[in-house]
Amino acid sequence: MKQPSTATLLIRDGALVTAHGLLDADILVQGEHIKAIGHQLPESHDTQIVDAAGCFVLPGVIDGHTHIQLDTGVYSTRDDWFVGTRAAACGGVTSVIDFATQYAGQTLREAIAARLKEMEQATIDYALHVMVTDLPPGREDELADLVDLGATSVKLYTTYRPTYYADDATILRLLKACASLGLLPLVHCENDDLVTARTEALVREGKTGWRYHGCSRPVLAEQEAVQRMLFLAEAAESPIHICHCSSPGSVVLVAEARDSGQFATCETCPQYLLLDNGVYEGPGPWRYVLQPPLRDPEETDWLWAMVEGGMVDSIVTDHCDYTQAQKLARDDFTQTPGGLPGLETLLPLMYTFGAASGRVTLPDLVGLLSTTPARVWGLWPRKGALHPGSDADIVVYDPAPEGVISAEALHHVAGYTPYEGMPVQGRVKATVSRGQIIYLEGRFMGREGRGRYLARDPLVGAT
Repeated sequence: MKQPSTATLLIRDGALVTAHGLLDADILVQGEHIKAIGHQLPESHDTQIVDAAGCFVLPGVIDGHTHIQLDTGVYSTRDDWFVGTRAAACGGVTSVIDFATQYAGQTLREAIAARLKEMEQATIDYALHVMVTDLPPGREDELADLVDLGATSVKLYTTYRPTYYADDATILRLLKACASLGLLPLVHCENDDLVTARTEALVREGKTGWRYHGCSRPVLAEQEAVQRMLFLAEAAESPIHICHCSSPGSVVLVAEARDSGQFATCETCPQYLLLDNGVYEGPGPWRYVLQPPLRDPEETDWLWAMVEGGMVDSIVTDHCDYTQAQKLARDDFTQTPGGLPGLETLLPLMYTFGAASGRVTLPDLVGLLSTTPARVWGLWPRKGALHPGSDADIVVYDPAPEGVISAEALHHVAGYTPYEGMPVQGRVKATVSRGQIIYLEGRFMGREGRGRYLARDPLVGAT
């Protein structure tokens, strides 16, 4: 049996940031866990030292919504699990929650097993949401397998016919089954009929270029589906998580449901906070084909207000590493893969435009990127915490350097970034994953396959 590591690491002279505040203290790591927090902590001749003077020391970022090595059955990203998690590590992300897709004819166990085989390349830790797409009436008991396998969240879609779409009766049935097992459903909310009608109208008019993408998926389609899913979840007495809110109106609906006593949470993404639909009229609109699309500038401003007001639970990337060549293949939004790369830029962008700009406090930023995702997805206090006994997933962030986002400096394979040229304040100095430094001073030091699967417990008392 492999003995646990006794190597020690001391992160010294930094300002520790948790969701509750800041503390000037050192962190002593022994093996894979945080051993102690304080001053004048013991060290030996072989203790590795990270000098964090002038830096913020944060819990590792948890990106609760990624699509690494994605295969939709129509398009496939060109990355793999080493490439994707390397980019994450270089950006201070120490855990990702991705998706296992149930393809037609598969059991849920088979879907998870196939995805876990692909994920063996990961260099950071990972968990799974499960896309349930083929579970007809009478097979709901199969959802209990997800509890056994520690994949305790289920992804449902109100759009994307015929591959992922589920009708309301199916969604209600699955919400009820999830509620009985303590599974947390997360839902991609867009009214498929509204999206289809608008897209078909644009096609008839010959308006299929990339610049028309934003028009094809109106904000009403998102907000209607959010309201409907919240209503169905309440009827099913099920918790619910609303994915990638592009509209502040969607966040308001979730907040109102939460205030009325529902277990309802939501997320948004940097793209919806930092970009708007004006880019569809500018050069390179192919960069911004994603679902939901970018919205009006006033929607972006209001969405920031939702974040500032504590109405958004987490900020995620919805990362998809399609290449520039794939995006440029055809100037037709109906034939262009949707999704943006963003794992490596999440923390620098949110520090710059959130904390450094004064929109949110540093503790609030930690809450959005680490602590609340850990709590929502059943990883707390193993992840998202700077506590003795927690996994030593730690980011040292130096706020002093100034720079710009450049695709050339990033580690994904897309060959572009939607944030090209954006100014950033600070940089990730070090990323520590379960006690091991995997990124330091611009150099990736991780190892393919060192990541671990994070089995999660079901919700207790969620309904």
